[in-house]
This record gives sequence, structure tokens and C-alpha cells, in this order.
Amino acid sequence: MPSAAPSPVPPAAPALLPPRIVSTDPVDWTPHVTDGRVWAMALLGDTVVVGGEFTATTDALRQAPARRRNLMAFRLSDGQLTPLAVDLDGPVYALAEAPDGSLLVGGDFTLVNGRQRRSLARLDPATGRLHRSFYAPVDGDVRTLAVQGFDLYAGGFYRSVHGVPRAGLARLDAMSGQLDEGFEPGLAQGVDNRPRAEAMSLSPDGSRLVVIGNFTRVQGRERHQLAEFDVTGPRAVVTGWSTAFYGADRCDSRFDSYVRGIDHSPDGAYFVVVTTGHDSGPDLPCTTAARFETAGAGEHTPTWINHTGGHSLYAVAATGSAVYVGGHQLWQDNTYGHKTMGPGAVERPGIAALDPATGRALDWNPTRSRGEGVRAFIDCPQGLVVGSDTDELAREYHARIGLFPYPPGTAAP
Repeated sequence: MPSAAPSPVPPAAPALLPPRIVSTDPVDWTPHVTDGRVWAMALLGDTVVVGGEFTATTDALRQAPARRRNLMAFRLSDGQLTPLAVDLDGPVYALAEAPDGSLLVGGDFTLVNGRQRRSLARLDPATGRLHRSFYAPVDGDVRTLAVQGFDLYAGGFYRSVHGVPRAGLARLDAMSGQLDEGFEPGLAQGVDNRPRAEAMSLSPDGSRLVVIGNFTRVQGRERHQLAEFDVTGPRAVVTGWSTAFYGADRCDSRFDSYVRGIDHSPDGAYFVVVTTGHDSGPDLPCTTAARFETAGAGEHTPTWINHTGGHSLYAVAATGSAVYVGGHQLWQDNTYGHKTMGPGAVERPGIAALDPATGRALDWNPTRSRGEGVRAFIDCPQGLVVGSDTDELAREYHARIGLFPYPPGTAAP
């Protein structure tokens, strides 16, 4: 009898790489912002642009101080300050890249390089030169920006753009600043104030825009502090997605809005919202991070909630492998604490990473000096860039800017 043919040998399974979580040791070569605070950051190629309220920066070794008022930039590859220098008479709250690679700047200013530009401008990111062809006068401040193609979404605390009524949210041409008059989001009934957009996140495919703020109705529909829009057509269409979790009266009454940051996951399957609000309790939305699934219409409840126990969260980056949150928290997993460390809580001063599936705090715990808190993250191939108002990360001096790198040999999300 002939011998049986040998069984085929299955190919070796690819080695599983560890999940892509950033190191707890920040790089040593990022520059410093030596006063004030960072409010916003954006990545344009190899350049990190930083906006906020500040007047002075210096190199990583603190040997070459440079005057930069409310806007500065550095190379991500080596931390070298770029020549970008702009004369702004007010703070920068939001940054985004325009379709041609120029820089869109939002904030609360009236003059840019001596020319009138109320709260919104477009600049050359290399030189700081103002693009005079872009003009979009806003009668208030701009706090959040998002770009999809040639569409620029600008949110903030204002009543009109180009003199046309728009309550805190508008769509403009990203190159010229021309208002899209057919796009009327209809934010209404702001709590204790005019309605405003505090922050927003575009879905990765650009089809959905989720906005958070102090509003309670949108286009006549009840939407407490969070609304999702279909932005694929000529009009702003509020979708059937809704949640009652962020009721306007569920946190300390001194806050007309307590939602502060939002970010979609890379696959668009969910987004995470972070909040302030002083109060804390197992069923309360205040001082929490919460994940929501994007699929389906109708009422949604959080997939998970992580409580700080009464300390504010302001910034969030959902990277796929982790959900990074920043504020002035002392703890995470603190469901039963209120300005105290409750049962099950873990110490995470100022910055933390949460498990995207469960919401529980991961072991990652670099620490930072808390101050008022982290206001901006950038998740990029090199790692996680952090912008805040303090000068210590991982017990090292990193004034208001730092980069936690991805370790070599880790899996992409």
C-alpha cells in the first residue's frame, strides 16, 4: 500500500503584537509654552500647531526663548520651533487644516496681523501670513472647528455669521469663508444663555456631525446638550439618534452646560463624551467619560460610564486601542466617590487611558500636574500629543506641551 500523502502544514500564525498604547515616558525634545495655557492643537504634515492664551515659548533645553502670542508651531519629528509667528489680539480656541494645507484659526480675537478678522481666519502655516481672500465675520467666539472637503463647520458662542442669524453653529466655505445659507442647524433654547456649540466631532466618513453644547432643542426636536446631524446634503438634517443622558438639570446648576469634549472612534462605531459639572453619583452624567454606539435611531444610553468622582474632564481622544481622557481628575473608576477616593477607584492624576470595550481604566498612569486640566489631544502615528496649562508630565518638566510616543513594535489600531 502506498503511504498516505502528508497532511499540508498550516502556515504559521502571524505573531500577535501588543496593543497600540502610548508609552508613559514622554519624549525629551518637545518645546515648551512657558506661560498661560494651551486650548487647541492641529497636525499639518510634520507640523504641530498650538493655540491658546500665551506669550512665550522656548526650545526643549530652555535655551532659546521666543515670543509667540497665542499661536506657535513645532516640527513633530524633532521639536524644532517653526518660524510661524502671528499677531493675534485674543486667544485661540480651535484649529483645523484647510483643503489646501493652510491653517484655519478660531478663537476670540478681532485683529490678525493688524487686520480685522473677528474670531475666524485662514493663515499660511509656514509664515503666519493672513489669507485675505478668507473672510467670515462672527459676532462672538469660535470654540470648535471641523473640516470635510471644502466644508468648514464652525461652532461657538455667537448669534450670526456675515450678519446672517446662526445660533452657535454654521457651515462655511473653507477657502473663502462664504456662509452656506442653506445649512441651518437650528440650535435653540440654550440653558441660562444663548445656545452655543461647545465641541463637535465628525464621523470618520464625514457623513455625521455630532455637536455638544448648552442647547436643549434642535430644529424643534428635544436634544439635550447633544445632537447628531446628517451633513451629506445641502441642509443640516438632525437625525433620529438621541439620548436623554445629558439632561440640562442633572448636574450643578452653576453650569449652563457640562459637556466638554467628544471624539469618534477611528471606525466610527462609537463616540466618547467627557464632562464637567461638579457633582458625582452612579447614575449622574457629571464628571464622566461615556461611550455611545453610533448605530441605530431613537434613544441611546451609554455603553459604559467611567466616573472621576467629581473632577472635570475636558479632552478625549478615542484611538481604537484606548480612550485617552484629560482634565484635572485625581481618580478614574470612581463611581462611588465625591471629591473622595471611593471603592474600586484608581489614582490617575490629570490624564488616563480607558479600555474602549469596558470603560475601565487601563494600567497606563504617567501622571501630570493637574492645574485646570488637559484641553487638547492629537493622536498621530508618532504618539499622543498633549496640550494643557501645567508644566509636568510623568514627573518631568514639559511645559504645556508633551508627546507620549508609541513604543516600537506595537500593533496599529
